[in-house]
Amino acid sequence: MLPSALALAIVPEREGSLLDQSLSRRGFAKAALGALAASAGLAGCASAATGSDAAAPAATPKPAIVVVSFGTSYATSRHITIGAIESDIREAFPDYDVRRAFTAQIIIDHVEKDTGRHIDNFEEAMDKLVAEGVREVIVQPTHLMDGFEYQDVATSLENYRDKFDKCALGKPLLFSAEDQHAVAEAVKAAMERYEGDKTAICLMGHGTEAESNSIYATMQDVFDELGYNNYFVATVEAAPTFDDVVSKVKEAGYTKAVLRPLMVVAGDHATNDMADTEDPESFASLMIAAGIEAESVLEGLGQIAQIDEIYVQHVKEVIDSL
Repeated sequence: MLPSALALAIVPEREGSLLDQSLSRRGFAKAALGALAASAGLAGCASAATGSDAAAPAATPKPAIVVVSFGTSYATSRHITIGAIESDIREAFPDYDVRRAFTAQIIIDHVEKDTGRHIDNFEEAMDKLVAEGVREVIVQPTHLMDGFEYQDVATSLENYRDKFDKCALGKPLLFSAEDQHAVAEAVKAAMERYEGDKTAICLMGHGTEAESNSIYATMQDVFDELGYNNYFVATVEAAPTFDDVVSKVKEAGYTKAVLRPLMVVAGDHATNDMADTEDPESFASLMIAAGIEAESVLEGLGQIAQIDEIYVQHVKEVIDSL
């Protein structure tokens, strides 16, 4: 039988668990070796403490990083996008306990109904940290911009500031001009295999009624500034619209459009609003109706390592500021 410490180290991923929810190969090896050493040490301590009434002092809880995402019910995309970001943060900051939280309750409920696994919403995650006596908390959203969802997290966080010694909020993905250029370059590198003389690369964002929707026009400007004139940015629910981009692609003389979500995950919007050719109002169908060949790439931004690194850097900035 495995020593109990080693058995704990190789528990499979459980979403919403207080255990690390995913381990890289390197992290797994470290955990396994550490568990073996710990089990040996525990055996020695047990024999030495026999007959003693002395209790060991309670361990000080590790500081925590709560990675907050809107969420997705698409399990595969969830693992390779949100999970990848969490894993990179966990590996970069081994002295911190990395937790998952979603802001979309409808997705939390859907995942729990489908899998029996509960993912904490933001308040649940924070309440657990308070109950566990954690003293330092960093909240890092995976949201692209300072929109309604990000602001909701920021507002909720204010209710917890007096419950921790240190408590801080990380920046969204596209916060600075440097971030925006880095994302554009990362997307360009990821999409180079699809490029051709008559091929447009069309990125589909969500869109919002918040003022932060202007980030999509900003990203279009960034692509243009970098000379990536075959890149076009559209949104599902705001401006630029699908029709706006279809017209621009057609006017520019492109005969093919490769579509990819400008979203952390490739979930419902990517599958249905972007790629579903049976829906006449989808991005792909509108391209086809305009005489443009359409190909959809169902990959979220979280699958691009360089973009995940931006989130890591945002966490580092917060840690350095505390």
